[in-house]
Amino acid sequence: MRMVPVSSSNLNSVGYDENTQTLRIDFHNGTYDYYNVPRSVYDGLLNASSKGQFHHNYIKNDFRNNRIG
Repeated sequence: MRMVPVSSSNLNSVGYDENTQTLRIDFHNGTYDYYNVPRSVYDGLLNASSKGQFHHNYIKNDFRNNRIG
């Protein structure tokens, strides 16, 4: 999965696998995969002025996830 660096106080980079709809977020304190995430949510995250706030509002409690690192 290709990871894209982002400007954020909480996130280092994000990646998305279109085939499995898996969103990967590398935070400063660990890496998580989020499952069954629509492409529109990934695009919203990339375009959000606050990546951390977007994650908190639209991803964190809405999608099953697993810490991978």
